[in-house]
Amino acid sequence: MDVHKESIDDIAVAEEGGEVRHHGQIGGDMNALWRAVRKLESSGRELVFVYEAGPCGFGIYRGLTARGHTCWVVAPSNTPRRVRDRIKTDRRDSLKLSGLARAGELTPIYVPDVRDEAMRDLVRAREDAVMMQRQARQRLAALLLRNDVRYAGKTAWTAAHRRWIADLKLPQSAQRLAFEEYVQAVEEASARVQRLGQCIEQELATWRWRSVVAALQACRGIQLIHGVRIVAELGDLSRFSHPRRLMAYLGLIPSEDSSGEHRQQGAITKAGNSSARRALVEAAWAYQYGAKVSALIARRQAEVPKAALDIAWKAQVRLCARFRRLAARRVNRNKIVVAIARELAGFVWAIAQHAKPI
Repeated sequence: MDVHKESIDDIAVAEEGGEVRHHGQIGGDMNALWRAVRKLESSGRELVFVYEAGPCGFGIYRGLTARGHTCWVVAPSNTPRRVRDRIKTDRRDSLKLSGLARAGELTPIYVPDVRDEAMRDLVRAREDAVMMQRQARQRLAALLLRNDVRYAGKTAWTAAHRRWIADLKLPQSAQRLAFEEYVQAVEEASARVQRLGQCIEQELATWRWRSVVAALQACRGIQLIHGVRIVAELGDLSRFSHPRRLMAYLGLIPSEDSSGEHRQQGAITKAGNSSARRALVEAAWAYQYGAKVSALIARRQAEVPKAALDIAWKAQVRLCARFRRLAARRVNRNKIVVAIARELAGFVWAIAQHAKPI
């Protein structure tokens, strides 16, 4: 099926041993889809539905699986395409999906259940709020810089910096109005981030993956929000048969252009889930210091299983030492952090194998 934002334009059928043929075109409402499904069901054959993931969520997938059918949702980026193909239409897309599915050249993506997807939406809402908070702060800082108003302290957005902003008074009345609007925008964005963080904590109390989130917090750099974000984006980590598969899914492995005896690796692929990758990269910065179980980490580890604690300590010893070795070789700091994040993903996978959903 070729599914669009407001319509399901074309359906193609690839019967076993037969040719790929165009079945028909339907409207965008679900009733039209169910009428087409009932018509296909009348043949008495086993049906496998395939469509590409898009902005419309997984409503079609859940409706078809509820009727007892197999449904594959595939990533458009993983759909094979011929380089010489310069004609793209809805009918051609549906015919191509049918043929590739029958040939076994498509790999379905992981579809979360309704509650997991709801949690992921909440986590992404907080991530968007953090981005808006950053933009509001940058706009305020740009206004002050244009007027040559500079903060003498070391770190911005601390309590001292906020007191300094509260005492500022620009010379022109128009500038003062603009300044106050920017300050209010920063305060509103900060309040939204805090409010969404509290909502995440409340929802976590009844979420089936809360034990996995608690176990991941045994790792240095992974606090509650990071743990929820990783689990909400990745779902069931046991679906990855090896930690290297998780690293590849996160796009943390280097790209490669090799031929014959020539082997050259480049920047990381950045494939897969970008939000979970950013969360691990943010957590990796904590390993630039020596291995130590601080009071904050000890509180997070209070009710974590012994197996997860052992893995977390092993990760901390290894990654802190690796960070120091790479820094001593004067490797670019961002490259060091990405390398640490890649190995941290392997330890996250190992911890998740011991912590099961409730």
